[in-house]
Amino acid sequence: MERMDELERMRAWTRAWEEAQPELEAIRRREIRDADNLQILGLLEDAFNHAARMLPPRSSSGLVEMQKLLAKLRR
Repeated sequence: MERMDELERMRAWTRAWEEAQPELEAIRRREIRDADNLQILGLLEDAFNHAARMLPPRSSSGLVEMQKLLAKLRR
């Protein structure tokens, strides 16, 4: 019986999220639309500069290596 209660709670939880999804999506879109991108970039500037100073540039993005692996899979 407890297992059925758990399943019902899970179904109710799923229904609640499904019903909330359109409003949550509207909130997400509104927040993206209203975001002050210059302010956000300013907030991230210190973290970006720190990472640029602390992490040496890579000799490769990994794309060439990935393409080699994918080519092997095609064979």
